[in-house]
Amino acid sequence: MSAFLSDRACSAVLGALLLRAGLLGVQAAANYQICVSNERSGDITVIDGASLKAVATIPVGKRPRGIIASPDGKTVYVALSGTPISGPPQLDAHGNPILHKGKDDDDDDDDDKKSDKSADGIAVVDLEHKKLLRKIHAGSDPEQFALSKDGTRLYVSNEDVGTASVLNVGTGKVEQIIPVHREPEGVGTSPNGKFFYVTCEDDGEIFAVDTTSYEVITHFNVGGRPRSADFLPDGSQAFIPSESAGEMHLIDALNQKVLKTIQLPKGSRPMCVKVSPDGKKVYASTGRGGTVCVLDSSTLEVLNNIKVGQRPWGIAISSDGKLLYSANGPSNDISVVDLDAQKEVGRIKAGQSPWGLIIVPNNGSNGTL
Repeated sequence: MSAFLSDRACSAVLGALLLRAGLLGVQAAANYQICVSNERSGDITVIDGASLKAVATIPVGKRPRGIIASPDGKTVYVALSGTPISGPPQLDAHGNPILHKGKDDDDDDDDDKKSDKSADGIAVVDLEHKKLLRKIHAGSDPEQFALSKDGTRLYVSNEDVGTASVLNVGTGKVEQIIPVHREPEGVGTSPNGKFFYVTCEDDGEIFAVDTTSYEVITHFNVGGRPRSADFLPDGSQAFIPSESAGEMHLIDALNQKVLKTIQLPKGSRPMCVKVSPDGKKVYASTGRGGTVCVLDSSTLEVLNNIKVGQRPWGIAISSDGKLLYSANGPSNDISVVDLDAQKEVGRIKAGQSPWGLIIVPNNGSNGTL
């Protein structure tokens, strides 16, 4: 047997050592669980934050994607859809998607003829007992959603019908249906709870919706298939990535207008955006770029581009700002990123095609980071 290890074996050993040595103190203090929605296997994986090992798999239904926790951390909500999965679209020479409506390579997931609408809904999961409690109706083809500030309502994007639904989680009833534009995707509630954003992929529109009247305050265009939204802790500014354009937009969330747009590193197809707990940095998963891009929140300067797993989608950051996790769909795993060292230090096996993830503190506080 050779006395020398291959480069690949050395990398694996080094990663294991880093995870064991570099994160030992962090893990010991990690009093939380990581919940991952697995789009193809129809379940969620629960990972213990201290050991970084999967401790449960909970079947929930078809195509679980958007995922969020109740304020007390006892309940996890997961968006389910009976619309069939399609592969990512082909790209042109400039990296933009080539869309062919009505064909098999259609963008993302539109195939009404084969849709099972009975599968659409929000799964309600008891996290303590690790079991599915029920499924509640939330309009057609729910993909992503956000929680109201008081935790009583979910604001849901209904992708295939161009609407947003307001779901009362206590009664399980849809209270409002708000028309937006085609293919609504990302939803984000402002820190003060007064409005939420809905990002619409098809025409790049962002809708700001008042949470008292449920009327559209305004809408503005960023273009390039906006996928998600997140805010500074004080709510003054927001960040919205455009996937096909490879851009990040800085938004004046008080006056509802774009302040600045920057180009992300070549090959970036930004999906999920998260602001660090201290508000100083912004992190974006880059999809086919295979990285997590790090930006300065005040200038939008690109500080780093951290290599993670294949086609990262959802990301979450620990409340102390030390670790970031990314859901890597094609490789069926979760990357663990040490944010001080600015590098991936481990992988955790999840279900089939992990899509979204959240961190839920064991002390019962809100884990929708």
